[in-house]
Amino acid sequence: MSRQIRTSAKAVIIRDGKLFAIKLNDGKEEWYILPGGGQETEETLPYTVEREVKEEAGMDVKCKDLLFVIEGVHGESFHRIDLVFLCDYLGKAKDAELHKDTNQVGYDWLDLSALNRLPLYPSKLRRPIMNFYEGKEYARYLGNEEIGDTECLE
Repeated sequence: MSRQIRTSAKAVIIRDGKLFAIKLNDGKEEWYILPGGGQETEETLPYTVEREVKEEAGMDVKCKDLLFVIEGVHGESFHRIDLVFLCDYLGKAKDAELHKDTNQVGYDWLDLSALNRLPLYPSKLRRPIMNFYEGKEYARYLGNEEIGDTECLE
């Protein structure tokens, strides 16, 4: 079977001990994802994450360092590779044209001290983001996360 590989750039935006996240609701459950999305042809990853955050959240950010790489090999029509970047919050975008994700109902600033117990997906990001924020060691390559994997709540 031949499947496309989709590269996406995601943002870790931290302010005052909180992580910015997009809130999704499918009518049954509510959960969070990091802002960001698919890289387009001839677009650099930093540009992708800055554009996607502006489109999804109406905010300007400055892309900084690559923090994590996580994959989704199965469960979608494509093989997903997420490159997660630390971003500085610059403020509300003046010229944002919002393009919400499917099931997007808003956004929240999630408390980093409780992130491991919140429904942020992929869940393998929860503890590494906390460790990064707390100045602890963390892995950069987080491997594959598939639908049905055990929740990462440690």
